[in-house]
Amino acid sequence: MKQENKKNKYEPDARGFYGDFGGAFIPEMLQHNIDELLNSYRLIINDTSFREEYELLLSDYAGRPSPLYYAKRLSERYGTCIYLKREDLNHTGSHKINNALGQVLLAERMGKKRIIAETGAGQHGVATATVCALRGLECIVYMGACDVARQAPNVARMEMLGAKVVPVNSGNKTLKDATNEAIRDWIAHPADTYYVIGSVVGPHPYPEMVAMFQSVISEEIKAQLLQKTGRDYPDAVIACVGGGSNAAGAFVNYIDNDKVRLYGAEGGGKGADTSLTAATMAVGTTGILHGSMILLMQDKYGQITEPYSISAGLDYPGVGPLHSHLHRTGRAEYMPVNDDEALAAALLTTRLEGIIPALESAHALALLERIRFNPDEIVVVNLSGRGDKDMETYLQK
Repeated sequence: MKQENKKNKYEPDARGFYGDFGGAFIPEMLQHNIDELLNSYRLIINDTSFREEYELLLSDYAGRPSPLYYAKRLSERYGTCIYLKREDLNHTGSHKINNALGQVLLAERMGKKRIIAETGAGQHGVATATVCALRGLECIVYMGACDVARQAPNVARMEMLGAKVVPVNSGNKTLKDATNEAIRDWIAHPADTYYVIGSVVGPHPYPEMVAMFQSVISEEIKAQLLQKTGRDYPDAVIACVGGGSNAAGAFVNYIDNDKVRLYGAEGGGKGADTSLTAATMAVGTTGILHGSMILLMQDKYGQITEPYSISAGLDYPGVGPLHSHLHRTGRAEYMPVNDDEALAAALLTTRLEGIIPALESAHALALLERIRFNPDEIVVVNLSGRGDKDMETYLQK
């Protein structure tokens, strides 16, 4: 039986379950690491000095609050009121810095000197390498060999920051495989190593912890909308979903507000009805991956099906337990967005607003073609990252 010790049905219970999803399904060799993390996390995040240092770095180093920008020309095109939450303007170019700062500060207070991370699109790797450079810590980033090739600018940034980038040649050579290698490293180095997971995935308490560090996104949206519109909530929030961290951050302070519709855009690849997709919500079933019970892409024997998306950050065969729960309960609606739809949305946003979005964010923008909003409705699209890293892909299409 799962313990029930939570404020509402959308928060995890004491064992890290969101409804049927979550928990900590880990090998015995990782139990000490997870126990140490859980006990330290509970104490440290409630410490006043930790919160003050974290919030100071968010403002003075990361550049928060990120702007909430009224996209006039996109609004005119779609006949509604569209705001873009500009996470692309954060230091390092995405929302990933919010979580990296929080977890590296936590690792320091736990006495860890060696930081490891996994990355797909490279944004989490860059953010982690950046904070490690700031704090003078060793940093090793695992990255699928396929992603190393298609995200070369971010690889160069990580290496310039002093991180060691380890290409992973197993499996599909993408994010799942990088995560596997990072977990193996953590098992082998329990005493001095801290694993900074980049999304709302993995064993408890990672999904809860990452959502908490990313919740600054929707906290700011509430304050900014109140100032701009006179109310602190939109009619809809749209975000892309791979593992789900930027969407969790954009959703979390609105989950209990039924007036706000929540939409997630998954990597549809060549189509959810093909084998070349990363649309977990459309084709996934319940299973265990990387330490938690989630919706994931698997065959009838329980073997992981290799995902595909043009976007390295969405190229993951599962989705975190919070999003699995929101999907299962119907609180949020998740839609697959195909590669060509995302590319078209990226070009349109660039031409209309002078903003080149990351391929991940372009999937969220593509839902504006799919969903019809009334003229008086307010829609916030979380622009999770900038498109510098994807220029080679854009130029090839």
